[in-house]
Amino acid sequence: MTTQPPSPVADVPPPADGPPRDPGPGPRAAAALVFGSSAAVLVVEIVALRLLAPYLGLTLETSTMVIGIALTAIALGSWLGGRVADQVDPRPLIAPALGVSGVVVALTPLLLRTTAQWSPALLLLVASATLLVPGALLSAVTPFVTKLRLTTLAETGTVVGRLSGVGTLGAIVGTVLTGFVLVSRLPVSTILIGLGTLLVLAAVLAGRRSRRSRRAGAAALATVVAGSLATGFAPGGCDAETRYHCARVVADPDRPTGRTLILDGLRHSYVDTEDPTHLEFAYVRAIASVVDTAFPEGRPLTAHHIGGGGLTLPRYLAAVRPGTRSLVSEIDAGVVRADRELLGLGPAAGTGVDVRVEDGRLGLRRLEADSRDLVVGDAFGGVSVPWHLTTSQALGDVRRVLDADGLYVANLIDHGALAFARAEVATLAAAFPHVALAGRAADIGLDPTASTEGGNLVVVASERPIDVPAIQRALDARGVGWRVTTGAALTAWTGNARVLTDDHAPVDQLLQPGRTPTAR
Repeated sequence: MTTQPPSPVADVPPPADGPPRDPGPGPRAAAALVFGSSAAVLVVEIVALRLLAPYLGLTLETSTMVIGIALTAIALGSWLGGRVADQVDPRPLIAPALGVSGVVVALTPLLLRTTAQWSPALLLLVASATLLVPGALLSAVTPFVTKLRLTTLAETGTVVGRLSGVGTLGAIVGTVLTGFVLVSRLPVSTILIGLGTLLVLAAVLAGRRSRRSRRAGAAALATVVAGSLATGFAPGGCDAETRYHCARVVADPDRPTGRTLILDGLRHSYVDTEDPTHLEFAYVRAIASVVDTAFPEGRPLTAHHIGGGGLTLPRYLAAVRPGTRSLVSEIDAGVVRADRELLGLGPAAGTGVDVRVEDGRLGLRRLEADSRDLVVGDAFGGVSVPWHLTTSQALGDVRRVLDADGLYVANLIDHGALAFARAEVATLAAAFPHVALAGRAADIGLDPTASTEGGNLVVVASERPIDVPAIQRALDARGVGWRVTTGAALTAWTGNARVLTDDHAPVDQLLQPGRTPTAR
């Protein structure tokens, strides 16, 4: 007689008394968790760039730093999340990961703005933490969920592939939604507080079967509410958060009608709302001096302005040259609204100033050849001229739209060795037969005994000869304190600087770090 082996099922002890075991997320809940956490990581990354711009500038280096930290967080969270999921049951970890992320995300505006105001030396450390912590925790959600959904090795490829695709789709939706919808409609603080609240609510839902998780979720939600209220009193607030800038308008205590437009912490424009002929910044007075000497007094001009800001120069031209038509390409619709609502810009019919919300280079392409007396370049993205406006191809478009006696005048900002300014002058010299440069004597090579200070420079280019002595007299009359150089002296100052092209224009690398440019 053969004895049957005992059934393995019969050897399994009966389940202990207690609450039923959480079965984990179903297929739809798993997809929603992976989709939402991946989207949230990208929302935080993009909005962090906007939040840091007023303090670090919107430069290639800032963007690279934020992207690098975000990718580090994703890699760290995915790696550690996978290891933890293989060692312990990940079910009770999903809710805390979402909840802690939500609290940190919601408090990020308060933490960064307070740190920038009271302890700027710690700003990079705090910024890194506010990116790393939620990024890593949210990235760990995907391996947690994947582990729970793997019930058999036969479906490994299907489950991992499906959830990876869902996560990638979430990242795409988060990127597109933030870039095209959220940033244009909501302040960055509102976006982060709203996202943090959603993450905390998701944590409450994920841990709804656990009394401890429900209590923790309630505490996290209370923290988010308190943080959102405190953010309203945090330093560094904006009069308007535009698609590209944190914009503020500050009244001049010494001039009742004077207003300064500040974008991302930098003074971009000064406007006297009652007297458009009052020019506060030295570089604006220099541009006005160039224009005044290049064209007969009072003659109306057809001008194009690349970059609007406070529209100081278009208003000036309308006042001193009645009948002048100024077309302005300003990429930021929020800045245009600030011009109208806070800086007293009237309708185009009365001022001759027509503002188009468009990229400066695309605006140039739309203009007819030989259609402009004057083109003014004064566009800045953060602390530098947008690189695609500095190249020989862009300047070729400038030359195309100018008539035979037309003039191109541009504001440059550089420091240190002035490597960018030299490269831009070299690029202009390759595009125009006549180029001149105005600035402090030490900065433009006319005082070799003094060291360069850096700051604003004004470069002039034309197909006709430039009357340098007349420009110098106008600068002296306005008390600018600048000199003008051209010809062999300017060529020697430029040296072997490389011409900037669409293929190679390392503007951010040429600019000297460590100094905060500001209009003067």
